[in-house]
Amino acid sequence: MPAPDTPGWFAHLEEEDQQFIKRFVLASGSLKELAEFYEVSYPTLRVRLDRLIERIRVLDDDTPSDPLDARIRLLVADGEVTPKAGKELLRIHKRLNGGKR
Repeated sequence: MPAPDTPGWFAHLEEEDQQFIKRFVLASGSLKELAEFYEVSYPTLRVRLDRLIERIRVLDDDTPSDPLDARIRLLVADGEVTPKAGKELLRIHKRLNGGKR
């Protein structure tokens, strides 16, 4: 369970992404060092970091308090759901919850 002062965007990230952020900080932001740790190429690591940045942007823009809302936004950020479909799912979800987020 996250601490009460944990930012909402961080709490909605998967454990794997939280660990990636921790390793990134411990590597002093060195993508080369992080690529060596994960045993992947620099470009592969860069793609992973770019996807994580997009997830954080999506969650930080309007941190959802609802887990389904957060999940839909992450699916859109990951490209697994189109933005149009994501908006429609969020609209339906909001309507079913009486306009609550």
